[in-house]
Amino acid sequence: MITTSGLTKVYESRGRQVTALDGVDLHVREGEVFGVIGQSGAGKSSLIRCVNLLERPTAGTVTVDDTDLTALAGRGRRAGKDLRRARSRIGMVFQHFNLLSSRTVQDNVELPLEILGVSGADRSRRALELLDLVGLADKAKAYPAQLSGGQKQRVGIARALAGNPKVLLSDEATSALDPETTRSILQLLRDLNQQLGLTVLLITHEMDVVKTICDSAALMKKGRIVESGTVAGLLATPGSELAHELFPVNGQASGPDRTVIDVTFHGEAATQPVVSQLARTYNIDISILGAAMDTVGGKQIGRMRIELPGRYEENVVPIGFLREQGLQVDVVDDEAQRPGRSQQPHVPAQGLVKETVK
Repeated sequence: MITTSGLTKVYESRGRQVTALDGVDLHVREGEVFGVIGQSGAGKSSLIRCVNLLERPTAGTVTVDDTDLTALAGRGRRAGKDLRRARSRIGMVFQHFNLLSSRTVQDNVELPLEILGVSGADRSRRALELLDLVGLADKAKAYPAQLSGGQKQRVGIARALAGNPKVLLSDEATSALDPETTRSILQLLRDLNQQLGLTVLLITHEMDVVKTICDSAALMKKGRIVESGTVAGLLATPGSELAHELFPVNGQASGPDRTVIDVTFHGEAATQPVVSQLARTYNIDISILGAAMDTVGGKQIGRMRIELPGRYEENVVPIGFLREQGLQVDVVDDEAQRPGRSQQPHVPAQGLVKETVK
């Protein structure tokens, strides 16, 4: 549904050039919720604003629903008309709501339809339908100043849906909200994704957002996507930075001749007592150095860092036992562990892209 190829954006700032996007290739499948995560300055906002041509890319292409938007971004009345028509199929939800304070809630939702030339009666009917969909049917005549932050964002979502878009872009839509309101807005986005078949591309700096609603995710650093794939695929990939960030675990070996491993639990294995089985089967003492567990996509997933007695070569069989139980096992990198790490063949998860940024 969304594809960017070699997407580059360079800004002029005080006589120098700043590269916000550096050859970004992004692929978002129809009907999925795709999250782009990264720290401030990573290029997330520039990416999402280039997807709907609010920012004109310096180079590269943006294709949405089989339409090359960058090809419509030329000069002339015809090009502008075609681009506006293509944009009408892309909804946008902003971090700070961007509602017009002088207009009622209903009038704010009607605004895109007014711009598109829809008649007053049809605008009114569509706006009331959307307000009912987002749970604000009783607030149609209220003004933005009378609403809470969560209610304002629901109005913003209703407005974004006015033109029956196939794609919904969310630019840090929950970062200005409290945790409880954030959960309700994320649930609304997931419900709309499922009810309307919307493809949702959202950017965030919060890992909980990815864990809560995303089917796929990408990690951005310094204007580039360094890792992307389905959330399940990332969690099953050794060395995944996103998997580590989603389920962070820490802890170092308590002494020499110890093996530290990270074990990822997902699927049926997440409910099985495999660590205690390992201890009983091989009569070894296991230290738990750290653990993190949560529900992703309705399934329990977690990571645990454990310490085994002895060097890696002495723990090949116990580690093999864990893998036979359907667990992902990564040997934690340090000088003592590196030889063992190289003995772990791995086939990347389908759709995963990983790159090292220097």
